[in-house]
Amino acid sequence: MFEKYFYKDIAEIPYMIVGAVLIYILMIIYTRIFGLKSFSKMTGFDFVNTVAIGNILAMSLATSNPTWLTGIFLIGLLYLMNYLISILRNKSKTMRGMLDNSPLLLMENGAIIYKNMNAAKVTEDELIGKLREANVIVLSQVKAVVLETTGDVSVLHSDKENIELADYLLKDVKR
Repeated sequence: MFEKYFYKDIAEIPYMIVGAVLIYILMIIYTRIFGLKSFSKMTGFDFVNTVAIGNILAMSLATSNPTWLTGIFLIGLLYLMNYLISILRNKSKTMRGMLDNSPLLLMENGAIIYKNMNAAKVTEDELIGKLREANVIVLSQVKAVVLETTGDVSVLHSDKENIELADYLLKDVKR
């Protein structure tokens, strides 16, 4: 009765081990070639790339669909495309403007910017959760809350009320 759950694929275990080791080694090689930024979440492209690579990796190892060779090729192609997009973004401000979202200001100097919250579909409960994560005690400590291009939320705060936020930190942030 339990044989199909425990012994069905037992003959494939050596092939799974070979596939896992092979893909693992190639992931290390790809990362060395294209850089650690391939796994960052600095841009939406980085995030999508990481999710897609993880999905292809898991499917290739667990189901062999796509096959290991196809998975290795697709993962390499994703690394390459992400690398090329990074080059385009770095070389051209026009391309950066076309490819990147702008970060969005959700709070400034303790005040919630409801227009931006609504535009980003962020609820007040979600904002409160992020403020608690950042150990904000009172709203007057909050200098800015920014919804980053990756979907992360940055909370810039200080317990010193007379400190001004550096303009550089809000460069290119939509108000």
